[in-house]
Amino acid sequence: MSWTPYYRGTGVPPKSRAELPKLPAPPPWRAPGGQREAASRRDPATTYRPIPGLVDAVNAALHLRRPLLLTGRAGSGKSTVIRQIAAELDLGEVLHWHVTSRSTLADALYRYDALGRIHAHNLRTLDGKARPDGDDHADDIGEFVQLGPLGTALLPGDRPRALLIDEIDKSDLDLPSDLLDVLERGAFEIPELARHPKSDIQVRTADKDGKRIIEHGWVQCTEFPVIVLTSNGERDFPAPFLRRCIRFDMPPLSQETLTDIVAAHLGDIEDSTTTALVRNFLQKLNDGEYVAIDQLLNAVYLLRGDRVPDLVQRQSLEDMLLQGLGHG
Repeated sequence: MSWTPYYRGTGVPPKSRAELPKLPAPPPWRAPGGQREAASRRDPATTYRPIPGLVDAVNAALHLRRPLLLTGRAGSGKSTVIRQIAAELDLGEVLHWHVTSRSTLADALYRYDALGRIHAHNLRTLDGKARPDGDDHADDIGEFVQLGPLGTALLPGDRPRALLIDEIDKSDLDLPSDLLDVLERGAFEIPELARHPKSDIQVRTADKDGKRIIEHGWVQCTEFPVIVLTSNGERDFPAPFLRRCIRFDMPPLSQETLTDIVAAHLGDIEDSTTTALVRNFLQKLNDGEYVAIDQLLNAVYLLRGDRVPDLVQRQSLEDMLLQGLGHG
């Protein structure tokens, strides 16, 4: 692949469709839908390279059935660890809870759409389908209950589910403490279902098109889920929360580690251009700049070898692709 200016900034299309340029194939990690099979050898689960000590930390968490808390700078590959664990241990699709300052434990467990249920009841009344005695339990409350990622991970099953709780340090101050009881018991109640006359109710899960039967409004796991929590180190956590986690701090990246990561995604990279990009990226990290590994992959993908022969244009592209991301 060489650098080709598909867009020229004129706003004028070619005179015929035959002259329309065919856009290049995307990078392996950006192949959508059906194209992913062809790029499977570049799947993050297989291309991720654990840093020294991380494998032991993962195995300690698996043996002790404790969450693994990974702390390190953004872009260091923390969230990819759970995908590799799930692939290697055949734990199915990874459940993902991205935490923000507005996240609550209740949202991660389940959501009940009370307004939607009222609206459905009113429509049935208008259509004359509601029961005349007012005891309208014919409607399925389960249609308005959906388990969140944590709630889905706690469903009983033969194999544990894999759950990523991403950026836990961005949560409300109370959220880590709120998690303790649920993670210790591996169970929670859905009061709206517990009060319902019907004992077993089918609800939606966080999986695509997933549905499960909940009995008496109670969810109890048979296997504790495999949980990875990530933190950028922006805050401290209460001691009771920390002692229930296996903690691992991601060490600073080295040139050897970065080269290995790039090679895993892009194959043979034995050229001076790639070496220079890795070295420049590492220098930015050492200087305290906030840059992420996927930026390095983007730069190497576009600029390796002699794909951009114009040195001025090449430097401009490198500066654009590797510019800092703020204060993190």
